[in-house]
Amino acid sequence: MKYPSILMALAALLAPASPIFAAPGAMSVATFLAKAEALKAKGMMALFASDVGLLKSEVANAAAAYRRQLRQEAITGKPSACPPEHAALNSDDLMAQMRTYPAADRPRIPVTQAVADLIRKRYPCH
Repeated sequence: MKYPSILMALAALLAPASPIFAAPGAMSVATFLAKAEALKAKGMMALFASDVGLLKSEVANAAAAYRRQLRQEAITGKPSACPPEHAALNSDDLMAQMRTYPAADRPRIPVTQAVADLIRKRYPCH
């Protein structure tokens, strides 16, 4: 089962950025996974939970931060990833990436790092 609304945030992951983005939050991978699992357990009722918006914003902000980083890296000619204009990622991809980190480290790893790691892994420059 896909995680509610995270998929929509991932679909926008590499879409053109709007000029104004809020700074990414400091949510850890551990917190994100716990909230996502709690939403998944709610089934369709998760669509009405406030955490859906929180997780969606967290991913969208992390993606925006990584897009800004990629633009800066492109200036130096050394991008850390080479994603296509429209990336094909979904909530399962993100959740799987987050689960690759050891459980003991997840509280210290921000969602921003997980999103960046996923993009680098999925779309390396050749």
